Amino acid sequence: MQHERLLKVLVIGDLGVGKTSIIKRYVHQVFSQHYRATIGVDFALKMLNWDHKTVVRLQLWDIAGQERYGNMTRVYYREAVGALVVFDMTRLSTFQAVLKWKGDLDSKVALGNGTPVPAVLLANKCDQRSHGLCPKLPKLENFSREYGFVDWYETSAKDNTNIDAAISCLVKSIMSVEDDRALSDAAATAGKTEPVLVLPRFDYSAKEKGLSGCSGCTSLKPRDD
Repeated sequence: MQHERLLKVLVIGDLGVGKTSIIKRYVHQVFSQHYRATIGVDFALKMLNWDHKTVVRLQLWDIAGQERYGNMTRVYYREAVGALVVFDMTRLSTFQAVLKWKGDLDSKVALGNGTPVPAVLLANKCDQRSHGLCPKLPKLENFSREYGFVDWYETSAKDNTNIDAAISCLVKSIMSVEDDRALSDAAATAGKTEPVLVLPRFDYSAKEKGLSGCSGCTSLKPRDD
């Protein structure tokens, strides 16, 4: 019998980096050049047959690019278990904002043990190489490792490049973390034992002498009977 897991995943990054396009491509396999800017938050649902016993209900929360400057992200981030942090490879300013988004995420949501939720970095719009990429981008392999990302991918919602791979990587990381937590909780529960009631040990030598007593008593008194 299959059981369901609901995973809330945030898609964050500056305005115009392609967050909505990524979600539409992944969930509906469509692409448009004319999406309107998201206001506040929107979300889409994708059902995944993860394995023979698990169905994943993946909620992708599309957070508006300007929301990092407001106070509502704490509400939007609540109960999230992972995130995609997106920037536009052709706009350096959107890359420079990545760590601000990552810092905002880590300050407002965490796993049960206090560690950051898994996050994957997406260098989006790789189809626009002919327009010129940011010349000052660091090696993203080192950058993502240094700042705590699970992994990074060059993506294109237009060409459907690495969208599935990136999100599968994130879901796999989330599931791994949740499985480890479940095993840890089970081990902790198994390690607990029922409290044992320790009764005082009766001193039979005292009984034979007509005295009542127990080990640990400071004195023995004559029995009344």
